[in-house]
Amino acid sequence: MDKILVLDFGGQYNLLIARRVRAMHVYAEILPGGTTPIEKIKEGGYRGVIFTGGPNSVYDPASPHCDPAILSLGIPILGICYGHQLLAYLAGGRISPAGGGSEYGKTDLYVDDSELFDGVPEASSCFMSHTDQVVGLPDGFMTIAHTDNCPCAAMCDGRRELYGVQFHPEVTHTAYGGTILRNFVFNICGCHAGWVMDDFIESSVDRYRRELVGKRVLLALSGGVDSSVAAVLLHRAIGNRLFCVFVDHGLLRKDEGDRVQRALGGKLGVNIFRVNAEERFLDKLKGVDEPEKKRKIIGEEFVRVFEDEKRKIGNVEYLAQGTIYPDVVESGKGDSATIKSHHNVGGLPKDMEFEGVIEPLRDLFKDEVREVGEKLGIPRDLVRRQPFPGPGLAVRIIGEITKEKLELLREADAIFREELDREGHSAGCAQYFAVLTDTRSVGVMGDARTYGYTVALRAVETDDFMTAAWARIPYDVLERASSRITNEIKGITRVVYDITSKPPATVEWE
Repeated sequence: MDKILVLDFGGQYNLLIARRVRAMHVYAEILPGGTTPIEKIKEGGYRGVIFTGGPNSVYDPASPHCDPAILSLGIPILGICYGHQLLAYLAGGRISPAGGGSEYGKTDLYVDDSELFDGVPEASSCFMSHTDQVVGLPDGFMTIAHTDNCPCAAMCDGRRELYGVQFHPEVTHTAYGGTILRNFVFNICGCHAGWVMDDFIESSVDRYRRELVGKRVLLALSGGVDSSVAAVLLHRAIGNRLFCVFVDHGLLRKDEGDRVQRALGGKLGVNIFRVNAEERFLDKLKGVDEPEKKRKIIGEEFVRVFEDEKRKIGNVEYLAQGTIYPDVVESGKGDSATIKSHHNVGGLPKDMEFEGVIEPLRDLFKDEVREVGEKLGIPRDLVRRQPFPGPGLAVRIIGEITKEKLELLREADAIFREELDREGHSAGCAQYFAVLTDTRSVGVMGDARTYGYTVALRAVETDDFMTAAWARIPYDVLERASSRITNEIKGITRVVYDITSKPPATVEWE
């Protein structure tokens, strides 16, 4: 199987690069750019290497660098943004702050004839995000693209198959980014498409059958797609030695718990132990309004509940979770900045009573997880449902969590989802939900003054959840949702719609 190595230098789009390559059915794996030994790269059998972006300046002594010997391995290299600058720096070029100022966002790109740009028109748009730029080309390199403010928007040393682009071809804002990456992976690296989810399932099941012989596993079943797929995958590997603890923490959507139990326990025969822990979680969250603290509390309490259940079940050696790639990167992977801690990444207590943690989906993106789920026979309506965070409605209530607020949000969220589903308007939305803000405002109902909460509705379109655009929902759908929420739910007086994309926002509010 052909492989592409992605060397991670700390940017927020790093995992998206690997996802784009995998979408071409070529396996991509990520290693830290600043610490991976050159010997490991030599032995990896990679057909190509991609240097990712990052927040540093290459001339800063504290910035992550890889061994310059990588340029002499005879393996094609593509540098992106910081990786583009690092490639030039390692080859003897000069980097300095951009004379025309930083470029951020969509930018006009002008390309020259190059194998990297085969099929890309002479003029198109790309996504820029940089302060530094290449101002002196290394020996043997030539410029192959520019923008109005960046004379070297792309470069190459064709003889050694070394390429660099200052922009981000991995994001959808770059019009021909997919073409550029395909040119590198197939035309320049000579890869063949051989990475499929059937291989992942087969290798994962085989691995866990071997590694968990005689062992019992407790899986943290949150009710979302990720933990559900992890449950069925592990169930296929170790059968009844998997115990799925479904913690009903009181932070689920309307009727969520019953649906999950019917789908997994009833249809697929997975061992599910449902724990009613609403009061326990609400007691821990009382008076807490800071988002990160909420997540940490919920993460720790999840594990404490599992430990309690473990004692009831008996000898269970491992804890399993539905962690996926975006969870890891947003919780601060390697040199990446922490955006927000995920309960199944940043909230695990150091003294938890398990031999280890199993995360079978840790290397997959959401769409890959869904594909695995369908191949495992999980009902499509469960696999294709929108994502739901492990901390549940706790991260959709701004401020302190109370039972009253949870009931308000549950009803508002259900109404919004019903209205989007009614006429198929949810089909183009990757995720859609309601948020209960901590803002109260005056309203009028029946000639009487009311004073209640403001609900924000959120819907986004995305194929990877690393970037997302707000969904253009028809006004009449929003109007019906708003009318029903304010009329049917006492305590909510105002409804707003969130039109912020990711970035600069995240999909969730907290």
